[in-house]
Amino acid sequence: MERRLYFFFGDIVTNASVGAVAGLTASAIVDSSWNVLAAMVAAMLVGHLIAMLGFLIFTPLFGGFEVMLPGMLSGMESGMIVGMAAAMRPLSTGQAALLGALIGLAVLSATAVLNDRIRADAQKKLAAER
Repeated sequence: MERRLYFFFGDIVTNASVGAVAGLTASAIVDSSWNVLAAMVAAMLVGHLIAMLGFLIFTPLFGGFEVMLPGMLSGMESGMIVGMAAAMRPLSTGQAALLGALIGLAVLSATAVLNDRIRADAQKKLAAER
């Protein structure tokens, strides 16, 4: 992942936006009459489609890899979790968007932490080989 400030803010905007839109869409298509498992699968697919649209919008601005990996995870996770929540009880649009955006930011944070661990391990291997 890119470490410059422009790309950092781009990651935040991308993941929060994709998560919020995926959450809103999942909440719009799922209601409390759905089975939770069916809602999870359907909303995950919808979140994936939203993430693909986000990829087309945000890639020219922030780069492909920086948008693709966390953005796709954000869309699918937001769709799954908000879809399951909507199957259990009705959600307002504000709740669905906020929950989706928070999930997107959590996915971004987890991706950044894992990326840093991988980089640290690779640097240790290179240092040991020298």
